Amino acid sequence: MKKLVMTAIAAVMLIAGVTAALADTYLGSYVARIGENDHYASDGYLLDTAAQMVRQDRANFHKFGVYDAEDENDSWFGDYDTRAWLEKALNRKSAMNNATRKAIVNGFPLVQVDVYQNSVKVTIIGY
Repeated sequence: MKKLVMTAIAAVMLIAGVTAALADTYLGSYVARIGENDHYASDGYLLDTAAQMVRQDRANFHKFGVYDAEDENDSWFGDYDTRAWLEKALNRKSAMNNATRKAIVNGFPLVQVDVYQNSVKVTIIGY
């Protein structure tokens, strides 16, 4: 009986630890217009993916001082390495749905980017 109780306690502790490790802490959000300038890389070529365009929006904002009126500042993507992480996170299927990806690639939507410790989530909030 004692062994069974100890095994049950160990299992609960393991599940709690795994759940805590999987928790993705919300850090904040920003709003940005994915404008025409965001569809092009810094050296002028047309970008292919929504992830690249959202990353370029942050490079334009932080590095080049090129931004749309609706673009907000953020506390996370001011340097190359964090923007590289952003693009990688945006390429995950859970970062945005297909309709959002298409809207970014084919137009100039207003988006909200929710930033978490281990991920990001992009939502269209206007056109």
